[in-house]
Amino acid sequence: MAGSTEPQLDNSKLPTIGWREWVALPDLDLGRIKAKVDSGARSSSLHAFDIVEYEQDGQPWVEFKVHPIQLSDRRIVTARSPVADSRMIRSSNGTAERRYVIQTALKLLGQEWKVDLTLTDRNQMRFRMLLGREAFRGRFLLDAGKSYYGGKPKKKRRPKQ
Repeated sequence: MAGSTEPQLDNSKLPTIGWREWVALPDLDLGRIKAKVDSGARSSSLHAFDIVEYEQDGQPWVEFKVHPIQLSDRRIVTARSPVADSRMIRSSNGTAERRYVIQTALKLLGQEWKVDLTLTDRNQMRFRMLLGREAFRGRFLLDAGKSYYGGKPKKKRRPKQ
């Protein structure tokens, strides 16, 4: 548009991600977790339950459990993290709740950076993690029509019985 004063970003050099991707959260010992990439959500969230706040070296920490496998509660990972904040978050169904916020490393498409994650019970949601726009803004372009630009992990074969 002629006369526009908005800065123009050169997005041509940004890698592309799809509407769902496999990510890793190495600080939380989660080698891979399927995330829904959602440009309509500002913040990112991780499925967490049995959240317990405690103090370590005078700082607030949380210990929590995660079911990292979509639609399954068989595997449980226990994680610990310093609390970065707590915020009121309004979910997609309109309900507001206070959530702990942690900062943790996230790996996607060969990049690793720190993201803010809110902790909430996503057991009734299809994805255990939601990657909101604040986490990927300026790093990736989103192709809402495709998935798994980072590839799919190989499925483990079950032994024949």
